[in-house]
Amino acid sequence: MTTSTAKATDIPAVRPYESYVYAYPHKTAYRPLPERPVLRELWAAERKDALSLYLHIPFCEVRCGFCNLFTRIGAPEELTTRYLDALDRQAVAVRDALGDGEPVRFAAAAFGGGTPTFLTAGELERLCDIAEKRMGADLRAVPLSVETSPSTATADRLAVLADRGTTRISIGVQSFVDAEAKAAVRPQRRAEVEGALGRIRDARIPVLNIDLIYGIDGQTERTWLTSLDAALAWRPEELYLYPLYVRPLTGLHRLGAGVTGPEAEALEQAAWDEQRLRLYAVGRDHLLAHGYEQVSMRMFRRADAPRESADGPEDYACQTDGMIGLGCGARSYTSALHYSFDYAVDMREIRSIIDSFTATQDFSRAEVGRYVDEEEARRRHLLQSVLQAAGLPVADYRARFGTDPWADFPAELAEFAARGWLDEGAPEGLLRLSPLGLAHSDALGPALFSPGVRAAMAAYERK
Repeated sequence: MTTSTAKATDIPAVRPYESYVYAYPHKTAYRPLPERPVLRELWAAERKDALSLYLHIPFCEVRCGFCNLFTRIGAPEELTTRYLDALDRQAVAVRDALGDGEPVRFAAAAFGGGTPTFLTAGELERLCDIAEKRMGADLRAVPLSVETSPSTATADRLAVLADRGTTRISIGVQSFVDAEAKAAVRPQRRAEVEGALGRIRDARIPVLNIDLIYGIDGQTERTWLTSLDAALAWRPEELYLYPLYVRPLTGLHRLGAGVTGPEAEALEQAAWDEQRLRLYAVGRDHLLAHGYEQVSMRMFRRADAPRESADGPEDYACQTDGMIGLGCGARSYTSALHYSFDYAVDMREIRSIIDSFTATQDFSRAEVGRYVDEEEARRRHLLQSVLQAAGLPVADYRARFGTDPWADFPAELAEFAARGWLDEGAPEGLLRLSPLGLAHSDALGPALFSPGVRAAMAAYERK
């Protein structure tokens, strides 16, 4: 293994919160595909025996101040019906494109958004029917994860989800402290949150995940521990701890909350970074002390929870296996192309894209995306592996690419080692982050972006 003799004090400091890398390349690197490739041709040579299925519902009852997800508030004039009609048409076209030349099998499924439980109980039944009857996914035989919110986690909706095979429900709480929820522009009360959690537990869905956010204005170690202990009282199988970001075009950004980087505000930015790092460490140590294992910078799993809840099914690997995304905010992955529909954050733009989606009749072609060559595939594999606490088995990387990550990314890995971000005590053949490296995942991940992806992201016109 190549190592660096440089010391962390010899290299410039970096901001710990550059960007959350949940997918690579990011959607802001996607562009309209002039040739509009036919889906049947894109998937013809792909393996289809362990696909992931994602259905996107772009509706919420409110939009939180920190949210930059592809979602709109409300759905007037039967918009959800029109959206589900379009989703049904898309599913028919996509399943036809997958063909029947070889078995098509889905190893995992998820409903996200937005808030899928914005849909009524009857509409959730239809959503499940689209996944099963149109796509052929056996929702009762594979892990099925669904996102919800305190106000939409009603008993009738949860009953539908439980009956249709949901194995994991994820609820965005963010804070159990009412003043902090208000500061994050999230209109909710703790009593409402506790009621929703009670209904989720009554539904007996096997895995409960609770999302919490740190770095909110006015949040202290004491109030952060208040939220953590309130969540722990429900013994969730999983907890996600998210650092707050204030992104362009979001509610908090318009209100002027947080800091976006001007030099005159450098001291305030540094103080906010220090607050988030401190609260991250408090949260991490608190959960570890209460019997949770760290899966990534954000994710913690109760030690006795089902293993597949964190890592997905044993036969699906996000680095190599394909994904089918249905809905105007979903993305799909083949080995050579990542594709989706147009992306926006501004509410007017999102409404326009949703309206266009509901009017679409022909879903047989990819519209927006980015091709992934061999070099980008190596970056993606490294990113999606090393950002997990378990690390990257070098033998797996070598088996796929015929090379070594230290040979492919010598400068990046040498810098990570010099910063103390790599675990020097990891077993031979395992590339793993140190605790310090995990804490800096949101700096380490973007450092692995290719020049081409960086340029495309920089040139993206926000809308």
